[in-house]
Amino acid sequence: MHRAPALSFLLVTVFIDMLGLGLIVPILPSLLTSVTADAASAVLWSGLLGSTYGLLQFVVAPLLGRLADRYGRRPVLLVSLGCLGIDWLAHAISGAPWALLLFHALAGACAGTNTVVNAYIADTTPPERRPRAYGLVGAAFGIGFVAGPAIGGLLGAVDVRLPFFAAAGLCFLNVAYGALILPESRRGDRVTLLTLRTANPVTAIVVVLRRPVLGRLAASRLCADVSRMIHQSTWTFFLTYQFAWSTARIGTVMAVFALLGAVFQTWAVAPVVNRLGDRRAAVAGTLLSAFVLAGTAFATVPWMLCALQVLAVVSAVGGAAELSWVSRTVHDDEQGTVQGALTGIGAAAETAVPLAAGVIFGWSLAYAFPGLVFVVAAGFRLMSAFLLATTPQK
Repeated sequence: MHRAPALSFLLVTVFIDMLGLGLIVPILPSLLTSVTADAASAVLWSGLLGSTYGLLQFVVAPLLGRLADRYGRRPVLLVSLGCLGIDWLAHAISGAPWALLLFHALAGACAGTNTVVNAYIADTTPPERRPRAYGLVGAAFGIGFVAGPAIGGLLGAVDVRLPFFAAAGLCFLNVAYGALILPESRRGDRVTLLTLRTANPVTAIVVVLRRPVLGRLAASRLCADVSRMIHQSTWTFFLTYQFAWSTARIGTVMAVFALLGAVFQTWAVAPVVNRLGDRRAAVAGTLLSAFVLAGTAFATVPWMLCALQVLAVVSAVGGAAELSWVSRTVHDDEQGTVQGALTGIGAAAETAVPLAAGVIFGWSLAYAFPGLVFVVAAGFRLMSAFLLATTPQK
């Protein structure tokens, strides 16, 4: 097992992915406004870019997982990183919104890093150490989330396109690092079929859902992804409306708890999961997440919200435990295929849920109950917990 250089590269990859996305968060509105010369058009193009990325990821992610099983993890991961770098470079130099849409669609189609990272960990990490590895991946995600917007804001103050050059440079450096350092975890085989049927995202997801244990885990993942996207797409609007927080305060609070989450996932997730086991840890973490979401809906003072966020940090144990559980359920020669299907499920949620969540949030404001969306999100988390609790341990 090639653990040392492989895990470090995977963590750097996840960090750079999130850092690159975070870099552009403060800048994208200004860039699109400068490209379209119209604020209203900029909002429209921003939504179109996001939906196109999610749609292409949904369509192609299962195929990328299949390719990773057939040809190996390394080439798929490096190509995915390279496409992401090209996307950021296009943002930096393009003067037309249609060109941004074209390259962002390419990045969505090649967004296979999560798929391959999860499969690679399953290849190279013994089952008892996977909770820690997945916890470290979550920590890298959180640190990138904290660093990205801060660095993007500073670079954007110099030039609106500079953060995109920085994100592209980081991607290309990581590709070069991976090409030199990253060992292949699974050489692949020609036994894994590659047909139109196996490349069809709907078919790939249905095949996973039909399997007794894995199907329930995938359905649980879908419910969790819907809940996550409801929270993610309405969180800042809720804080602005409910507590009248400024952008700076929202960013500070998010950064503080993201850092706490990174620390918790680095040091505490593995001991908790190893003590409770994958199933109990997954159920406990998901139930705690449902409680946090329901509590957020009725939070009326900031200290209540902050107390709930502390519990949200602890609830992250559920995600790592479920990933570990899935990896134990799947054969070695199909880790990529299954992770690709799960990525496709998440991409479907990312494509469809934000619009629905926005409609519900807007409707709820008329009745002075902005927390309604979090009640809905909590309901999906409870469905996820039920599916996990009723799935036999394999």
